[in-house]
Amino acid sequence: MNRISVDTAVHFGQPCIAGTRIPVYCVLELVQEGIPFEQIVQKYYPDITVEDVKACVQYATALVKTEEVHLAAP
Repeated sequence: MNRISVDTAVHFGQPCIAGTRIPVYCVLELVQEGIPFEQIVQKYYPDITVEDVKACVQYATALVKTEEVHLAAP
């Protein structure tokens, strides 16, 4: 997870790819559209690597794993 950073001075504390101002959610939106990781790097964000894109997905997965869900009783 050292590829993802959270800094209150960058994008209001949104998680970004370390060393950049690229928010994780922007990369995840491209992944959601089915754009291949290599194309995300080549066409949209040439300053990052495929490993950075994978780190964004891993970050999102880790968040969902730790999320607490509270269901209302029927």
